[in-house]
Amino acid sequence: MKHYFTILINGDPFNCDSSMSLFDIVTYLGIDINNVVVEYNHEIIDRTQFYSLSFRPNDCIEIISIVGGG
Repeated sequence: MKHYFTILINGDPFNCDSSMSLFDIVTYLGIDINNVVVEYNHEIIDRTQFYSLSFRPNDCIEIISIVGGG
């Protein structure tokens, strides 16, 4: 049986399955994990934690895209 709850991504509600990792969510959103910085409940997350980080209801993540230019 699936268990869904809501987290906030960049201030917007997102319904996710309790089994989804941060990597799963970023991939689902079509975001390249190599070009982002992620803040989880106000703390920057190291990329090594993307696969193991799981969520609880009402957690907040901010996904910041890194854009190069010159």
